[in-house]
Amino acid sequence: MKTVRLSDADNVVTAVTQLQAGDDGATQLIPRGHKMATQPIARGEAVRKYAQVIGYASEDIPAGAHVHTHNLEFRNVEAEYEFGTNLRPVAPAAKQDTFMGYRRATGQVGTRNYIAVLTSVNCSATAARMIADHFTPEVLAPYPNVDGVVAFVHGTGCGMAGSGDGFEALQRVMWGYARNPNVGGVLMAGLGCEMNQIDWLVEAYGLTPGPLFQAMNIQDVGGLRKTVELGIKKIEAMLPIVNQAQREECPASELMVALQCGGSDAWSGITANPAVGHACDLLVAQGGTGVLAETPEIYGAEHLLTARAVSPEVGEKLIGLIRWWEDYTARNHGSMDNNPSPGNKKGGLTTILEKSLGAAAKGGTTPLTGVYKYAEPVTAKGFTFMDSPGYDPASVTGQIASGCNLVCFTTGRGSAFGAKPSPSMKVATNTEMYERMTEDMDINAGRILTGDASVEEVGREIYEMWLRMASGEASKSEAQGLGDYEFVPWQIGAVM
Repeated sequence: MKTVRLSDADNVVTAVTQLQAGDDGATQLIPRGHKMATQPIARGEAVRKYAQVIGYASEDIPAGAHVHTHNLEFRNVEAEYEFGTNLRPVAPAAKQDTFMGYRRATGQVGTRNYIAVLTSVNCSATAARMIADHFTPEVLAPYPNVDGVVAFVHGTGCGMAGSGDGFEALQRVMWGYARNPNVGGVLMAGLGCEMNQIDWLVEAYGLTPGPLFQAMNIQDVGGLRKTVELGIKKIEAMLPIVNQAQREECPASELMVALQCGGSDAWSGITANPAVGHACDLLVAQGGTGVLAETPEIYGAEHLLTARAVSPEVGEKLIGLIRWWEDYTARNHGSMDNNPSPGNKKGGLTTILEKSLGAAAKGGTTPLTGVYKYAEPVTAKGFTFMDSPGYDPASVTGQIASGCNLVCFTTGRGSAFGAKPSPSMKVATNTEMYERMTEDMDINAGRILTGDASVEEVGREIYEMWLRMASGEASKSEAQGLGDYEFVPWQIGAVM
């Protein structure tokens, strides 16, 4: 097999290996993972893959020619949306799966047990890191049920408007991390004069100070050194309490998985993403929740999701996000087609429409039950969507703030991404990259392309790893210590 055709309606195929002129009808060199025209495509005519439009020919394209950025152009989406026309009933699983998790007083269930040092502003970032750095593995050895003390620092919190999208998103992120079930104790550290006041957050979200929720400001405490010393004492007092948490058997319905991709290639939408989609279907059948995000990366595929919306209101919320992003990019003199990176294009992806059709496959086939703002708590069970940029760290930060206690990350070009407090696993789209980065990749979905495994078999493997991770098994990125620098709240609006 030298090429893959995804639908009879397509007028391109994807090269499984590099094609030379004469191979499978190619008239020129076609790089591996790139598209070849299977019939003449006239200038202005739609190019189809996945039985969907991925762009338009910018010139006449003969059969057998390479189809890529040089002869395929993007146009803004003009779709007619239908709501609830593709609702597939979810059959409950025959057997209730379980994992060993930490049940919190809120009723939520954690897969990890961290103490978080959260910063309200960049000015307190150094203090937070110094506090967290004190708690080395040797210091934490007497507390085996505590996974670590982690500083979540960022570059904003001041020089911003005190209301509006940006301010509200940052407060939702801070509140969401403080309430994530993978966090057993919280210390919030601020400077004191910043726009993003800790007291406002506590009041707005009903957070209750106590032994496991502490706050302090550098200006009130009396400087950096005193703040670090006080912070260490506060966490030392938390440790014995957080360590009392014990894993217990919990139903898989308590899992909320962030569905992510980064460093995508042409195989993402053919192997890894559909496999994750099947795993999501298995989780939904258990009563669990999958959270898709990266709004720019469903652009051009959103009509497939609105057809799965459980109500017109849910579908309209998704379309509202699309319209906001069109305006957001336009007023910043950008384009929705800015999203595919140079690496994506080298891997065979040409337009955001093509990338989106593959990315949306991570959401499986079950009904879309809810659509949420960035970092807004996800309350619906089943397959859901959260607004975010396509930038992986910012997107995952929002998903964790929304309540995700696991992260599943597909990659084709290769990624060393990790997350805390919610562990992240990696699914490779192709065998070559998997073997090159075997220390970072948890599962090889490239076996689907070679016929050594089906989408369903790899999807089951992914789902079963979710259960093991939720019970404490470390993913490869987690075992390497990744996740301390991937906390990146989305900055929306002017920096003043």
